Amino acid sequence: MTQTYNPALSGNPQSATGRAYPNGNPDLGYNPVGVRNTDSALPLQRKAAVVHNYACDGPAPGNLAFRWTYGSNVAARNRDPRVQVVQYNEDTFVLRQNVCVHWEAPFTYLLFGNAGALLIDSGATADARHYPLRETVDAIIARWQQARGRSRVPLTVALTSGEDIAQNQGLVQFAGRQDTTIVPQPLEAMKRFYAFGSNWPLAAGRIDLGDRIIDVFPTPGTHRDGVSFYDRYCDILFTGDLLFPGKINISNDGDFVASLERLKAFAASHNVKWILGGHVEMMFVPGKYYPRFATYKPYERVLEMAPDVIEDALRFAREVRGKDMMLIRPDFVLFNGVSPDQRTQIWPEGVPNINPPRPF
Repeated sequence: MTQTYNPALSGNPQSATGRAYPNGNPDLGYNPVGVRNTDSALPLQRKAAVVHNYACDGPAPGNLAFRWTYGSNVAARNRDPRVQVVQYNEDTFVLRQNVCVHWEAPFTYLLFGNAGALLIDSGATADARHYPLRETVDAIIARWQQARGRSRVPLTVALTSGEDIAQNQGLVQFAGRQDTTIVPQPLEAMKRFYAFGSNWPLAAGRIDLGDRIIDVFPTPGTHRDGVSFYDRYCDILFTGDLLFPGKINISNDGDFVASLERLKAFAASHNVKWILGGHVEMMFVPGKYYPRFATYKPYERVLEMAPDVIEDALRFAREVRGKDMMLIRPDFVLFNGVSPDQRTQIWPEGVPNINPPRPF
């Protein structure tokens, strides 16, 4: 008996699925000519632009259940993507720089609304040959335009700190890009852009992406010009270098404590699902972290932090204020007035001292 291929049934002959139709049956309506793999799931032609409703009770659904690429012992042999992209939901993307391109492996975030897109931070490498951030962002925007039936998507590029070289180097790739607004880096110019006026650091601003509002508020302490972003749609706080699972280098401990106090007050009056910072340096075991310049990090902690970490950070920021010291916590390490290479032989009380497995 001759076997036939029916896409609605399981157990189709291998000859049909594996050889004749390696990317799906081209005769089916959802596989237009020239389209391959997951592209076929997208409606390629729309008669009108899709308008999304960003009003919802509670945080918009999203998923970060994905392991980040973790580098190689010999960076030159690494073959992972230079920019790893994870789609959190239909309008929110998380991008990470390959740790073998730059050891800090910073995160950037791309958010879409009905009237535009926002890229938060720009990574640690200017050269697009090694770190093709703009090419990656342009490709995501092109696909999003296609899915939403839009011919143009204005882009705003903003930084959690213009002083942070691990987050400002890729900015040059967007110079001259059409329909692009780059938030200026000098502190005074940045204040004017967000209309903070003379109320820094108590002011607040916002970016309207078209029915999706992103709140912006000053959070100096690790950098003089530090700001954090809050996405009202996903209930996510983007905190850059201020609070992340890693070695937090405090530049001004008074500002740092004050910023965490504002962050705590903000979280008390807003729904916060996750805090997403600019890096991951902690291991999955409490209090252990990777040293600087490591390009192989197979045992990383997850990126997302629960909002109760703000209270923990604030408590211990007050403890280190006015002291030159490092302080280890399960999810982060504070360095105040000391080198980020500082070591301690005193393990903090209440933090399990677990040795992680050797990576090789």
